[in-house]
Amino acid sequence: MNENGTKRRDWVKNAAIVFLSVLLVLTFFSNTILNYSLPEVAGQYIQSGTITSKIRGSGTIESGDLYNIQINETRTVESVMVRAGDEVTKGDILFLLADKESTELTTAEDQLDAAILEFEMKILSGDISNAVINNVQRNNISSVSQYQSRILAAEATIESWQKKVDEITTKISELEATINKLGYSTTDASEEAKKLYNAQSAYDRKNTELTTAKSYLSSLQSDLAKAQETIKYYENGLTVSGNDPADIQYAYSQRDKLPAMITEAQATVTNLQTELYNLNVEVEKAKAAHESKSGNTGSINSLKIELENWKLELHAKEGSLKEAQEAKTQLLTDIAQELSLDAQSDTIEKLRETVAELRAKAIGAAIEAPVSGIITSVLITAGADTVAGTPIATMQPEGKGYTMSFSVTNKQAQSLSVGAKADLVNAWYYNDVEVTLASIKPDTTDPGQKKLLTFHVTGSVTTGQSLSISVGDKSATYDMIVPNSAVREDNNGKFILVVESKESPLGTRYTATRVDVEELARDDTQAAISGALYGYGNEFVITTSTKLVEAGQQVRLANK
Repeated sequence: MNENGTKRRDWVKNAAIVFLSVLLVLTFFSNTILNYSLPEVAGQYIQSGTITSKIRGSGTIESGDLYNIQINETRTVESVMVRAGDEVTKGDILFLLADKESTELTTAEDQLDAAILEFEMKILSGDISNAVINNVQRNNISSVSQYQSRILAAEATIESWQKKVDEITTKISELEATINKLGYSTTDASEEAKKLYNAQSAYDRKNTELTTAKSYLSSLQSDLAKAQETIKYYENGLTVSGNDPADIQYAYSQRDKLPAMITEAQATVTNLQTELYNLNVEVEKAKAAHESKSGNTGSINSLKIELENWKLELHAKEGSLKEAQEAKTQLLTDIAQELSLDAQSDTIEKLRETVAELRAKAIGAAIEAPVSGIITSVLITAGADTVAGTPIATMQPEGKGYTMSFSVTNKQAQSLSVGAKADLVNAWYYNDVEVTLASIKPDTTDPGQKKLLTFHVTGSVTTGQSLSISVGDKSATYDMIVPNSAVREDNNGKFILVVESKESPLGTRYTATRVDVEELARDDTQAAISGALYGYGNEFVITTSTKLVEAGQQVRLANK
């Protein structure tokens, strides 16, 4: 019994020793086991230094100065003699055309024929006076001021006849009143005779003044017509008085000042006519008073005869007034017809010029290369019709450059300037290609954030070829520089992972910590950054790792 108890105690003792030994080993190697399960990272400390920034991009070669081949006629293409990529020499035949007139020429000829027919039909209609027809055919069209003068003269004639009609109407009314109220008197009429003499004298003086004013007005109107005729002949290139500059200048001066003088003279004539009319009324009144007192009025029958004569005179004057009104109406009609026919005549002349121009510019049965170069595209097929002014092919002229473009951020664009030379990726492959920055403009796809860089390309390249380049060589010194591989980016922006260490009973622990940064510049190997960092030699930045590393995750260093 004692022997069995002793064996049991030894077994428990041995088991406890083994357990404690294993626990001790596991505790001792736990740090090593954990380290082997963590991502292994490599990196370096943040440094200061200089970066020569380069901006990289790729673009497709496009023609920088494409030449559009087009014609200003609508013709049918019979054959296409070239294809895209063909090299041609100036004068080479590119297209063969069907042998017929262009649609534009045919249309212009039809329009000309229609305009001539319409013009002739109007002349033959009989509704237009010969004077109007002759003026248009001889291109003897009056100016606006001449038309206005003729209309004003017609209106003045109507006004003159209207006044005469009014005067006679008044006279008839007075005679009728006198006949009804006639009384005979034998009293002294010397005072009435004196008044009649004075009234008649005033009337005669005013009538003489009116005659002089009318003569002056007629002289002004004649001078204006002569000046306008002289100017018209001069402006049409005809000989006028030997084309003496003084005469031409005088004609222009007369044309400018005479209308105002005519208007003033017409007003004077109108006023004098009114005054003469009023004086005539006074004469008639004085005459009636004198005849009433002198007893020389004659019989009522004689007054009735006089009344009938005045009525006949009124009828004649009303006829003249009607003729003047009809003359004005005809004048307005003639002016409208003259202007209309003249406009049609001008249209016919312009159509003739258009037809002549189209015939002169009409091309033959072929379209030739206008310059030497390479055909970049053919935009029409055999059997199709050209559209006037629309390209049917494009070509890259010989010796002209090409372009390429790509977008960069506004910040990247700030370091560039127009004229900068770009370096080709795999430059050894290209013999004579040169790329120069030609313009920096807002990118229409994102004008607030991006700029479009356009480059001028020369050398042995072709349209559609893709080139990769780098541009910019601005050097600057920065406080914090890290390898390019250290800069990471996600939806929240750019950042780096900094290794932070912490001591523990089992050893040093290393943790990856995120620090948001702004990238200031970059070259082929390193980038300048700014952020919440101490900088030079203080932070160890992760550049590579054996596994994906996230912020807050434990890591082990490659050399630990």
